[in-house]
This record gives sequence, structure tokens and C-alpha cells, in this order.
Amino acid sequence: MAFFKLIHLIAVLVWVGGMFFAYMVLRPAAVETLQPPERLRLWDCVFRRFFNWVWGAIGVILVSGLYMIYQYGGIAHAPRHVHPMLALGLVMMGIYGYVFFACYVPLSLHVSKQRWKEAGEILGKIRKLVAVNLTLGVITTGVAVYGVWG
Repeated sequence: MAFFKLIHLIAVLVWVGGMFFAYMVLRPAAVETLQPPERLRLWDCVFRRFFNWVWGAIGVILVSGLYMIYQYGGIAHAPRHVHPMLALGLVMMGIYGYVFFACYVPLSLHVSKQRWKEAGEILGKIRKLVAVNLTLGVITTGVAVYGVWG
């Protein structure tokens, strides 16, 4: 099970760490240095690359997490901290799905057609949802750490 815990953790680090970097470092730097059209083009490229990694991370998180629950003998026999981790992770995945399909896809179309106002509005929505998911990711990590060592 140690191998599955390791790949689970690495996938979580890719996803949550990527959101932290994007939200806390890249976003302020982009606002400070780029005009809206360039900033929107940058985010379109960043999201395209990052979201490919997130799809992979989510797959690894789901497979490894469900396998570990199976190894415990099912959710009823899993440690108590696994329950909120699973619930929070599923909520995060739902938010990510919404960000990708309902926000990123239209954002990318607006950027390609140079509809900067519409793209900017969608980027603002994505920013708020990333803040929510980043917060949930940090809480989930806290639950995991407390559950193991608390």
C-alpha cells in the first residue's frame, strides 16, 4: 500500500501545488506585468498545459485512493479520516470538471476569437473557483496529515 500512498500524494501535490502556484504567484505577476489580451492568452496556454496534468492527477488520485479503500476492506473499515478526504476530493473533482467544461472551454474559444471582455469575465469566475478548490485541497491535506499523525 506504500506505493499507492506515494503516487496518491504525488498526484495531490501536482494538483494542489499547481493551484497554489497559479493563484498565489502567477496570477499576481501576470496582472502586474501584462495587458489584458496578453494576460488572457497566457492563461489560455497555462490552463491547456496544467489541465492535462490535472486530468492525469485526478485519474491517479481516484485509482490509488479507491484501491487503498479496497485494501482496508471497504469504506466501512477505512480509517475515519478517509471519509472526509474522499468527500472533499469528490467535491474538488466536481468543481474542476465545472471549471474545465463550463469555464475553460468557453474561455479558450473567446481568446481565439479575441473576445477579451467575455474571456476576462470567465477568467474571473475561474479565479474564484480555483480559490475554493485550493482551500478545499489545503483542508483535505490537513485532514490527511491529522488523520495519520494526529
